[in-house]
This record gives sequence, C-alpha cells and structure tokens, in this order.
Amino acid sequence: MYMSTPVVLITGALTGIGRATALAFAREGGRMVVSGRRHEAGQALAAELRNLGAEAEFVRVDVRHDDEVRNLVDQTVARFGRLDVAVNNAGTEGKPGPVTEQSEESYAATFDTNVLGTLLSMKHELRVMQPQGSGSIVNLSSTMGQRGAPGASMYTASKHAVEGLTKAAALEGAEFGVRVNAVAPGPVETEMLNRFTGGADRKAGLIAGVPLKRAGKPEEIARAIVYLASDNASFVTGQILGVNGGKTAS
Repeated sequence: MYMSTPVVLITGALTGIGRATALAFAREGGRMVVSGRRHEAGQALAAELRNLGAEAEFVRVDVRHDDEVRNLVDQTVARFGRLDVAVNNAGTEGKPGPVTEQSEESYAATFDTNVLGTLLSMKHELRVMQPQGSGSIVNLSSTMGQRGAPGASMYTASKHAVEGLTKAAALEGAEFGVRVNAVAPGPVETEMLNRFTGGADRKAGLIAGVPLKRAGKPEEIARAIVYLASDNASFVTGQILGVNGGKTAS
C-alpha cells in the first residue's frame, strides 16, 4: 500500500476512532507516535501496538497548546527522522443543547480542541512535511459538519471549521506534494456518541436516521483513514470523505 514503511502521528489516539486507527496502522507495520492526555493509557496503547509488530511511542499532549504540539511533532521527527502521515483525531462533542443554552465557555471548550487543536497540529505537521516534499494529513470531521443537527450547534460549527481548514491547507500544501483530506463519520459506536446522545432512546433515534440502519464501527472509519493516507489515494486532496452509512445521500 505504501512505497515504504510510513511514519505515522495520531492525536486523540487513546479511544474510539483514534485507537482503531492506531491498531490499523500497526497491522500495516507502521512506525508511529500516538498521543493523548492520559499518560498511563497512552503507554499501554504503545505497548499493545509494539506487540502487533509496530515501532510505537506515546507522547502526552494537549492539542490546545502550541508548545505541546510543536514538541509532539519534533519528538516524532527526532525518533523516526521524518513524518509521512498525520491523523488529527483529537476532539470533543462539547456541550449538547440548543443555541440559547450556549456560552462563551461552551464555545471555547469545543473550538479550542476541535478547531484550534486541528490548526496547531497542521501548522507543525506542514512545517515538517513541506520541506520533505511529501506527506498526507487526515483530519476528523463529522456528518454534522456537512448537515448540521439540532442540539449540536457548537459541535456542528466546529466541524464546519475543520472542513474549511482542511480545504485551505490542502491548497497550500499541494505545491509541496502534501495532501490534506478529512473523514466525516456518521454515528459511530464510541463513548463520545454515548455522551452526546445521553441515553438509549435518543441514540436509537439518531441511528434510525442512517439509511444502513446501524451505527458505524470505529474500525470502519479507521479503514477509510488508512486509505486516504496511503499511496492508493495519491491524487486525492482537499476532499471530505463521508463514511456515514448513506446519511448524506438524501
């Protein structure tokens, strides 16, 4: 799939889609750095990835802070000599509820992670990839970033912003041979979905709106991410790939 064994960096790698993506790259034999905010869980994940045959390290990082993201990318390059693939998965569902219940605090809590975190990650990833003349960045958006949803104003707005950043960065990176895309999942069986829906009835109602009549699995999203990052997608950039069971078909 790859011309050589890629060096992969994944933010928000400890749970859900990020974890599934790390496992998928490990099975491809990748060299990787996984990151998140919980040291013990991160070390355990790195050990699990090494057991699958990958060279893997964990770096604790909060993507809301420029110096920490800079250090994350610098440590990746120091360990492996380059950076070929970056998956910017760190994110939060924010505070569900109508627009009338949102505040400065709920806005900042959502946008600082989902938007600023993506911006800072790409800033430092491109800083390495552009001089290399190659690289692939995959950001995590959401079906809600394309359609919107009542009760998810901050999350929806933040994912719209991620898609805008993705397209702008793709245009800037293209002349250097760097591709930038995003995956936009529909409802996926994760703890974030459980927190967002807040109960079985609301979760079932959300899933009922998916034409395939089920939630996605983290592994299904991970396979799409691996594809976009790979040489198989070498002419794909600036795209938002919906992986949503047909949610955006109508």
